Amino acid sequence: MSANRKSMLSSAIISRAIRDSFIKLNPKTMAKNPVMFVVEIGTFIVLLLTLFPGYFDTKDDIGFNLTVFLILLFTVLFANFAEALAEGRGKAQADSLKNSKKETSANKLVGGVVKVVPSTELRKGDVVVVAQGEMIPGDGEVIEGLASVDESAITGESAPVIKEAGGDFSSVTGGTKVVSDRIVVRITSDPGESFIDRMISLVEGAKRQKTPNELALNTLLSSLTIIFLIVVVTLGPIAGYLDIDLQIPVLIALLVCLIPTTIGGLLSAIGIAGMDRVTQFNVLAMSGKAVEAAGDINTMILDKTGTITYGNRMASEFLPVGNASIQEVGAWSAISSVRDETPEGRSVLELMKKQLLTFDESIAAGSDFIEFKAETRMSGVDLKDGRKVRKGSVDAVKKWVTAQGGSIPTDLDGGSDSIAREGGTPLAVAVDNRIYGLIYLKDTVKPGMRERFEQLRQMGIKTIMCTGDNPLTAATIAREAGVDDFVAESKPEDKIALIRREQADGKLVAMTGDGTNDAPALAQADVGLAMNSGTIAAKEAANMVDLDSDPSKIIEVVSIGKQLLMTRGALTTFSIANDIAKYFAIIPAMFILAIPEMKALNIMGLGSPLSAILSALIFNAIIIPLLIPLAMKGVAYKPMSASKLLSRNIVIYGLGGIIVPFIGIKLIDLVVHLWI
Repeated sequence: MSANRKSMLSSAIISRAIRDSFIKLNPKTMAKNPVMFVVEIGTFIVLLLTLFPGYFDTKDDIGFNLTVFLILLFTVLFANFAEALAEGRGKAQADSLKNSKKETSANKLVGGVVKVVPSTELRKGDVVVVAQGEMIPGDGEVIEGLASVDESAITGESAPVIKEAGGDFSSVTGGTKVVSDRIVVRITSDPGESFIDRMISLVEGAKRQKTPNELALNTLLSSLTIIFLIVVVTLGPIAGYLDIDLQIPVLIALLVCLIPTTIGGLLSAIGIAGMDRVTQFNVLAMSGKAVEAAGDINTMILDKTGTITYGNRMASEFLPVGNASIQEVGAWSAISSVRDETPEGRSVLELMKKQLLTFDESIAAGSDFIEFKAETRMSGVDLKDGRKVRKGSVDAVKKWVTAQGGSIPTDLDGGSDSIAREGGTPLAVAVDNRIYGLIYLKDTVKPGMRERFEQLRQMGIKTIMCTGDNPLTAATIAREAGVDDFVAESKPEDKIALIRREQADGKLVAMTGDGTNDAPALAQADVGLAMNSGTIAAKEAANMVDLDSDPSKIIEVVSIGKQLLMTRGALTTFSIANDIAKYFAIIPAMFILAIPEMKALNIMGLGSPLSAILSALIFNAIIIPLLIPLAMKGVAYKPMSASKLLSRNIVIYGLGGIIVPFIGIKLIDLVVHLWI
């Protein structure tokens, strides 16, 4: 974890959580949690019985009633504290972001003239100029220039990143700072809709929606609460018919111990903490549903460029084919790249200078630039004299040349295969119906990827790499990275088709990417993780954004998703299991005086009926704060089969949920009995 991640137990967060615990006692807030709302109503009833015993004509022991009231009050407060503590780190981060979100001036271009306006006046489509030392006034895309940008306000990392026009590294975020050079930015969001605005809203939980599993569990807990409420309400008249006097505080104590208060008090905190743990890894989750879905992922599809590899493919060599010379290959490559603003295009011109090759720039003057498209997989220029120059994937250029009646050099495929076997990307260069040679583009696999993919394999997750490269290059990169499968010469529609095929087989699919062409696939996937360094389109289509732009981060996201599901299941098992011990504590205590035979059920040997009831209530209250660290941190996850994982949790949290309360209630009774 990076140093900027806040400690869960910082004094500021704890003091804020304590304050919020009392604020959350508002019945409107408590009504959102049916289990704890019932406990709050019971607390209020016991308070009335304590304050006005004569008014209700009861024979209750005021001291006992007061004790029950305090225990129930702390039960509710502890549950509120768990939720407030889970929200605390998000609110602290939101406050930090709000402090960094200051109104700045913007150099807006109006009719070619720079006009200084407040950043709040900028709207989608406006164009601004940002120079060295200035803050970027809003989210946007670089349309001209190249600059180093300090994104520490967003990512927490001090190292600046390069942002440039064209390619997949053109998006910039409002509130970040240009530390070198000058860029022209087109604004892509209106006020209140920026990336930082969304971050603030999400991390402070203002828009947290309950996930389907959480809603289902809430329904189950509500049903159990209603059932036990009916049981307890009818128990009083039945006991009265048998001449057994059950006081209202005793019945309320029984109800609180019967209903699943432990998981009821921690359920919301578990969900909030799950999203917060993702945030602690510098991943912004747009919803809890995305985090939860990550825990059930079966297949992961990764874009190669910028995801598995660094993505900065640079021209490193010119390879002539046929009877062409290096000078001819270099010259036509440069002419096709004069107006190409992509990193690859600029690297061609840099390679020309490095190899001291020359070309006549006047040939390209007034030409029509043909942009690269995923469908054609080529770019180039149409010259004024009618000649057409193209560079692109070897297969695409071969088809283009053949369509114009040209022939394919015999050594073209050999040179292309040689580059591909070395993990590079070959680009063919052609003029009209003749192919002159190849440009060798080099890319590098990010370190540690093989180990990461092995971890995913142990989790039972299949990895598939999608790339526009030819099969040989794709196979080399796939082998080096350690992915399970790959799809070569992939187009945007191919990625969507692959995701749909996997989903049709009943699998949940995760997709990582950073380019505009990845956006449709990111939207189709169950979990879409976009790189923060990527385009605006990719980030808007995804349901998660990795602020560090590390595609291997999906492993942490998957682990956290599994932790979320396991933690919720484990604590639900523990909560329901520990009710068994509370039954054996309270039920004999309620009837032991009228029905002496009930002593046989007092297997814990509790001191007296009153101490038994209070001991069960106290344990019920203190178990919530004791489990808060587990709810916040999550159950430890180790890659293993689902059956082994289930058996392990049943033993630890099922059997443990039965044993721990027996021990805890007995120890508390030893103290309470002496006090009474």
